[in-house]
Order: sequence, then structure tokens, then C-alpha cells
Amino acid sequence: MEYRRLGNTGLKVSEICLGTMTFGSTFYNIGEVNQTLANKIVKKSWEAGVNFFDTADVYSWGESEKILGKALKDLEIPREQAVIATKVRGAMSEEAAEGTGDVNNVGLSRKHIMESVEASLDRLGTDYIDLYQIHGVDNETPIEETLAALNDLVRQGKVHYIGCSNLSVRQLSKSIELSRANGWASFSSLQAYYSVAGRDLEYELLPLCREEGLGVLPWSPLAGGFLTGKYRRDKEAPEGSRRKDFDFPPIDKEMAYDVVEVMDEIAEAKGTSIPQVALSWLLHKKGVTSVIIGAKKMSQLEDNLGAAEVELSDEEFAKIAEVTKPKEIYPQWMVKRMNGEEDFA
Repeated sequence: MEYRRLGNTGLKVSEICLGTMTFGSTFYNIGEVNQTLANKIVKKSWEAGVNFFDTADVYSWGESEKILGKALKDLEIPREQAVIATKVRGAMSEEAAEGTGDVNNVGLSRKHIMESVEASLDRLGTDYIDLYQIHGVDNETPIEETLAALNDLVRQGKVHYIGCSNLSVRQLSKSIELSRANGWASFSSLQAYYSVAGRDLEYELLPLCREEGLGVLPWSPLAGGFLTGKYRRDKEAPEGSRRKDFDFPPIDKEMAYDVVEVMDEIAEAKGTSIPQVALSWLLHKKGVTSVIIGAKKMSQLEDNLGAAEVELSDEEFAKIAEVTKPKEIYPQWMVKRMNGEEDFA
């Protein structure tokens, strides 16, 4: 397991991060890992060298944070050696989600952030959060209010670093400049959907993160399970598989079938698995700090962790990339033309 700096900070995190969306019981059809299994998953990850754990308050409405916190305590993992990341933004009650009551228990207002961080600290059983991330955009709250609140949390020592997730390039650029102009703590990372079957990030966000020194943390690196090899052209999706009932994130399935076939050939030649090749491809991308994996079964976890040991040749990397190469759009193709660039991403 390699360790990489989180963006332009001095914090070092494992190149594979354990995502805990599966911990809990009420988050779509994803949360189904109980405390006993979670302890085993965290233990196996820690033994493999993972020191980076990601969760969110909205995952099973706080249950994921509780389970992760207890697992770290049960396993006696030193707090100072673990890097804990969580998020704020989502509705934390049915009423808040429906907008029928409890209207401030959602979003990125100063009130919700300040109350949410205290609740997360309590559930995680810790005095501080290493990386506190906004889970997305809140169009009803001025970004200045959100950034000022996050800065206060850093100054108070409750949060060490701040990050963001699911922002557009416009929103991320504005946030960076506002923080810079006001002398506030700035985002150290962007957690975003990125996989070999979903490469929209390469148009603007990935280049921006490279230029500004933000670490990129891909979520759903296996495209919601599509890149596991379970899904094949002209075959029925396996019973009980995630995408059968929750077809997310959206992908071009024909293109995804093509890249699965290419990765299958490479995996067979290397004696590895399709998921390991897909994860390794991301780890080879400049700007990616840590790839977030999740698991409901120990076999899934063990296979994903093995991606850290897979090396792709330049030829293998290019062969995979060619199949899912993003269509060039304006102004990217013009920038490329005017600067003689080989790869606009």
C-alpha cells in the first residue's frame, strides 16, 4: 500500500480509502453491513495498510458513522493513526427530506453545519474530524456562509482539513477564490464520481484540481458495480446485484461492456481480476490521491484491496483509455489545438 499527500496538504493517506456507505441499514439498497461484519471489514483494511476511512452523516442517517466509530474503537486502532473523513449536506430526518418540517436539518447553512459537526463527532466517538466535506451544493445558502462556517471549524480544531464533493467546476473555482481572498481554510480535496466508464471529470474538474493542488478522491470507481465483471452484454444482471435495483451512477452501458471485455483480457493475462484492473487504472491517473472502495462481503473487499498491487504497462493503460475516451467538446478541442496538447485531460 502506498501513501499519498492529500492535495497540497502534508496529510498522507493510503491510496485506497475504505468507504462505509454500506455500513448501516437504511441507505437505499446499499446499507446492509452490521457492526460485526463492519469490524471485520475495517480490521482487514487496516491490516492491508488502509489508514483512510470515509463516511457521511446521511449514510443510514448517522448509523454508518456510529458503526465506523465503534469499529475503530473495538479494534483499538490509535486515533492519531487513522484518517477519518465525513460529510455534511444531506437531510437528517424524513421531515427534512420531505421539506414538511425540521426544515433546517438539511443543507449547508451555518446552523446546520455547526450542529451537524457536533453530531458527527459524537457518533464517531472522536474529538476531531480529519477531513470534513460538503456533500454537494446547497443552492439556498450563499457559498460565503458555508465557507466561513467551515473555516471556523478549522480554527476551532474540530476539523483539520476541509473538502468538497459533487461540485461543478464553476462552483469549485468560486469557492477556491473566495477562500483565498478572505484568508479562509480552503478545500484540500474533491470527492467525485470517476471511473474508467465515467470520465466526465476529465473535461474540467480534474485539470482544475491538478492546477490548484486539490486531491481527487473517486467515488464509485467501479461504476456502481458495473465494472466488476458481473454485467455482460446480452446477459441478465445477477439476482441481488446492486444495479439491478439501483441503476446508478448513469453510464453508457454499451461502452462499458466494451471496456469490461478489454479489461477482462488484461486481467486474465496478468492473473488478476477485472475490478483490480479498473481500480488500478484510476490509481495510475495523475491527480488521483485515493480511490474509495466499498464492500458488503469480505471477498469483495479482499479483491479490491489487491488493486494496490496491480501495475499496468503504458500499453495496457492506453488500451483501456482508448475504449472510453471522452468525446472532445468545445472549448477543450480548441485549447488542445492551439497548444498542441496530446491529451486535454
